[in-house]
Amino acid sequence: MAEQLVFDLPVVTAFGRDDFFTSPANSLAVAAIEDWRHWPLGKLVLSGPEGSGKSHLGRIWADIASAKVVQARDVKDAATLARGALCVENLHAIAGDRTQEAALFHLHNLMAQGGYPLLMTGRGVPRSWGITLPDLASRIEGSQLVQLGAPDDTLLAAVLLKLCADRQLLMEPGVVDVILRRAERSFAGIRALVGELDRVSLQRKRPVGPRMVTETLRRLEEMN
Repeated sequence: MAEQLVFDLPVVTAFGRDDFFTSPANSLAVAAIEDWRHWPLGKLVLSGPEGSGKSHLGRIWADIASAKVVQARDVKDAATLARGALCVENLHAIAGDRTQEAALFHLHNLMAQGGYPLLMTGRGVPRSWGITLPDLASRIEGSQLVQLGAPDDTLLAAVLLKLCADRQLLMEPGVVDVILRRAERSFAGIRALVGELDRVSLQRKRPVGPRMVTETLRRLEEMN
């Protein structure tokens, strides 16, 4: 079958509450997000591996708390941001950047002074982020921490189906079971696999089947 050209179109990701699947691996984090009015000192750190749902939960919270969402690397004018509930994502990404760390420290203090709730996200636990500004590190590590756990089969299947739905990727019956048996058991691995399957499916003008999954997994392994 002739292959068609594939255009790198943006993927529309669904971030609604109904699009987030709750399992034992993330139930504590979901409960903490929904109980945001009772966060100690009005702040919370949400951590987890890449693709584990931190951004999705952050946007769910932003919706229920009428909060603004900003990347840590984009924090510049703290006084402008500290005017209401705020979610600051990917704090680990600014580790070692003294300018950004100082800006975030200033923002943290202004949020506390104003009594505004603050949600912070990052990969891994805060002590592993490598924040070099001692005062900022102590404030982050002094915040309540909730972690997204390692994914179980149920959660991996739900994440897989959501990623496919976001891309409108069609799969033949039984493909989910094949992927769960053979693919890397991580959110990042599932995300990479779905992206490659989407590309191949568009090229071949066919839904994803077991053979396509096997071929794609082999190719990804060779690339790594």
